[in-house]
Amino acid sequence: MALSYKARRRWALVILVIGLPLYIVAAVTVLNWINRPSLWVELAVYVGLGVLWAIPFRSIFRGIGQAPPEDSE
Repeated sequence: MALSYKARRRWALVILVIGLPLYIVAAVTVLNWINRPSLWVELAVYVGLGVLWAIPFRSIFRGIGQAPPEDSE
């Protein structure tokens, strides 16, 4: 079952406001547990995790920034 445009907008907001900060805290915590590697390794991990978090949510975020479709209410 596909989500409506309105539902996708709501889920995108929930993911960005609640889920992303939790993911950032988890990533920082994990890197602190492994005793803060060198700057370049740490940067690579943060960039990798920054891309990785969005992959499962691509279908939700796709088209959210555009005008709503005409048949959506």
